[in-house]
Amino acid sequence: MDRMLFIAMNGAKESMRAQGINSNNLANANTVGFKADFQSSLSQQVYGPGHPSRVYATASNAGVDFTQGSVVSTGRELDIAINGNGWLAVQAADGGEAYTRAGDLKIDSLGRLTNGAGHVVLGNGGPISLPAHAKLEIGSDGTISVQPLGQPANALAVVDRLKLINPENDQIQKGIDGLMHMREGQVAVEDATVSVVSGSLESSNVSTVNSLVKMIELARQYETHVKLMQSAEENDRASAEILKMS
Repeated sequence: MDRMLFIAMNGAKESMRAQGINSNNLANANTVGFKADFQSSLSQQVYGPGHPSRVYATASNAGVDFTQGSVVSTGRELDIAINGNGWLAVQAADGGEAYTRAGDLKIDSLGRLTNGAGHVVLGNGGPISLPAHAKLEIGSDGTISVQPLGQPANALAVVDRLKLINPENDQIQKGIDGLMHMREGQVAVEDATVSVVSGSLESSNVSTVNSLVKMIELARQYETHVKLMQSAEENDRASAEILKMS
């Protein structure tokens, strides 16, 4: 009975963990530039006295889906979408460098360029700060140009260039902050081949239909494990009754 009970408990626990990963993906179905997390289960034998007769399941985050989301035109001058492969460098909460595909840029009260999540965007010389301007343009190579106040429309001055990188997928991983980080804590090198599309945003690559179907599947798996635990309890009660009769 104890083997049946603990295996069912383990299965229920891992189903809950998988449901958490799936629910997080579904919650970010409308988050700009979001990359869905994969989830996998691994069967492992339990070794101990005697022969290994039990198999436990272990669920874990198996990586990130790097598939590009749809590029949607917004017409907003501060919106950008990475054209193809690549990432935009931003400053993480700990002050380190991290990477994202979220290009919903804005200017905060200090004149710094940030994205919608509030992360400061990095350029060639670090955090990008913009002077007072009448117009702003972001070129396909990430160059930021502004029209200073009081200057004619053709008097554009280059302020900085977005730091765009393109490491191999196996060199980066998603952190608990939702941003991508280099695996060894390194700083990625700029890649001049990465380009952006101005006036557009990349949507999340989460499939709401697939996530909803997965949610139902995981809920049914959890119910099955709970029923097994109930059956183990009933078997235990029946065994106790038989012992009383004997």
